[in-house]
Amino acid sequence: MMILRSSPASPFARQVRIAASVLGLADKIDVRDTDLNNPSDTIRVQNPVGKVPSLILDDGTVYYDSRVILEYLDHLAGGGRIIPREPKARFEALRLLALCNGILDACLLLVYEGRYRPPEKAVQSWIDRQNDKVTRGLVALEAAPPKLDSVPDVAQIALACVLGYRDLRFGGTWRKDHPRLLAWHDKFAAQVAAFAETKVAA
Repeated sequence: MMILRSSPASPFARQVRIAASVLGLADKIDVRDTDLNNPSDTIRVQNPVGKVPSLILDDGTVYYDSRVILEYLDHLAGGGRIIPREPKARFEALRLLALCNGILDACLLLVYEGRYRPPEKAVQSWIDRQNDKVTRGLVALEAAPPKLDSVPDVAQIALACVLGYRDLRFGGTWRKDHPRLLAWHDKFAAQVAAFAETKVAA
């Protein structure tokens, strides 16, 4: 059985867990929590940069990061399931995945800024830069929310995880100004059971 080194609040690990569920692979993966703050946690051996998610195969091969794991899971499921084969659809999904992951990167930097840097050493221009990335990204997504397929693709899964992470760590402030994304979020949540199953309490 494959092992997924994960963390309950990680939006990138959540992408992988949702993908495994919609692809029918969840029963082939043992999800194991990871303590990224513990220097003795084996994640640093399994993944030299010590990040989740990391997927350990039966033969000991380790795949990381989420983008690589998502492609591997799609391959295991026969291909073309969550990453389209047709070039136009494929690159559109990958482009939107990159946008969503960029928003998540900025969100994580904001969380880490508050968690690890003393307030007196905060750099407001840096904080503003990350917030601006999030704002621009959400504005672009609100203007053109993606469709929602019966089996969501990697981009649709990533967008759901962006909105879920904004709920978890930023009080759901996106909801007021993004009605189209809110409607999309609610439709995704109703359609994809794994979205609720992977949710963690704030």
